[in-house]
Amino acid sequence: MVTQTWPNDAEHIAKVEQPRDDLVLEVRSADDDAVYVQKHGPFSSYQRVIKRAERTITETTTYQLTIPWFGWLFKLPVGQVIRRRISHRGFWSPPDRLDTTQVLVIGLLAAASMSAAFINTLFTQTAEFAADDFGVGDAGVGYAGAIVRAGIIFALPAAILADRIGRRRVVVAVAWIAPILSLMGALAPSFSVLVASQTLGRPMGIALSFLIGVIAAEEMPKNSRAFAISVLAMASGFGAGIAVSSLTLADLGPSGWRYVYVVSAIWCVVALDLARRLPETRRFAATGRDPHAHSPRLDRRRLALLGAVAFIGNIFISPASFFQNSYLSDVRGWDATTIGVFSLVVGTPAAIGLLIGGRFADTRGRRPLIAVVLPFSTLMVVLAFTFGGPVLWLFSFLAGITGSMAFPAMAVYRSELFPTGNRTRAAGIITALALIGGIGGLLGTGQLVDRGWSYSSVIGMMALAQVVVTIIVLTSYPETAHRELEEMNPEDATLIITS
Repeated sequence: MVTQTWPNDAEHIAKVEQPRDDLVLEVRSADDDAVYVQKHGPFSSYQRVIKRAERTITETTTYQLTIPWFGWLFKLPVGQVIRRRISHRGFWSPPDRLDTTQVLVIGLLAAASMSAAFINTLFTQTAEFAADDFGVGDAGVGYAGAIVRAGIIFALPAAILADRIGRRRVVVAVAWIAPILSLMGALAPSFSVLVASQTLGRPMGIALSFLIGVIAAEEMPKNSRAFAISVLAMASGFGAGIAVSSLTLADLGPSGWRYVYVVSAIWCVVALDLARRLPETRRFAATGRDPHAHSPRLDRRRLALLGAVAFIGNIFISPASFFQNSYLSDVRGWDATTIGVFSLVVGTPAAIGLLIGGRFADTRGRRPLIAVVLPFSTLMVVLAFTFGGPVLWLFSFLAGITGSMAFPAMAVYRSELFPTGNRTRAAGIITALALIGGIGGLLGTGQLVDRGWSYSSVIGMMALAQVVVTIIVLTSYPETAHRELEEMNPEDATLIITS
């Protein structure tokens, strides 16, 4: 509740009696001209009451923000908007005004993103320590990473089902399955069994990730889709951060890495909340749940373009991420705790890049952003694998910031360029191609390092893939900012989207 007192003069009377049009769009109550209620906005309940005395005007605003899990983060900025009547379009808010359902969905998806990121990060963070425990070399770690990524085939049925039976049902299912399968890694009697368990568990986390992206694209307004992706990516960062923080458990003994897998159990709470409160997307509901009513053929050109970028880009991205811990351990001699601290210090500020990148991609366009930040972030990664000491920390910090700026623009394309009837299938296929590209990068990097190549040489060579990605995006990708999904996908023109 926010209560303010103003002088009872013409200037302030005009100000308080003007319905708000910022974070919330107000209308006067039909029962009382001194009471204002929400017509459109993010609150589950909202009321502003004006009381006039002889010398003062008292304005009392009561509200309840509908943001599950993360509402406490927005308590202060929302209170400032209510108190000062400033624009809601601050750095922390989407370019569009969101309604109650959209706020609920983005909050639930953010929690699901944390779960997915933890599970998707788990094997990458623990592989080196598990390999040391079982006596497996770098080549074996590379093969293991490739096998786990090949498990993406187990995620594709989820993509097909989501286009047929709905996003909600599939999301809830994989949100339960993913942490349960990941938890099994704690009991692995051998490295091969660990790899097998994560080959089944990680794809469920991946399926959860691309389904989250599809739901966000279908529910968010046209000027806020990239911003929503940036928020979800920040939540993913928190989830990955929990995995990284849990890595300190690996220092408890030769098998300490097993405790990191036990932490997976906490994400069952998120699955329970999704089952309780996540609604079906309005766009899928508009299809009438008929699997044949809106099932157009996939646009092969668009699929080829996005798939090629995903494949080629991950030839560089996957080994740069996967072998970072190996590089820090083998070349720089860091222990698990130091690596964990490093990852948090250089990775956490990437949230700033995500917010900037999401807002820029929505307001200025996807392609200009990608053209600038993608080559720069790639260069920073290469330099981070080349130098040590404080310079290593600096280049890694800059790589995290600029790489995260490019992410919302790149990621949102996967859902924007395909109609509702095959949107999750397309997202699943593109994700699969990304992981296949990553497999090639991992296998190549592991082999070359075992043959005596330096990490800097291998990562520098792989960086050429990002040059190709930048060229493809600039020459062949359409600009999708400020456009409705139905405008870009005429197959959905007949859908009637209800609020």
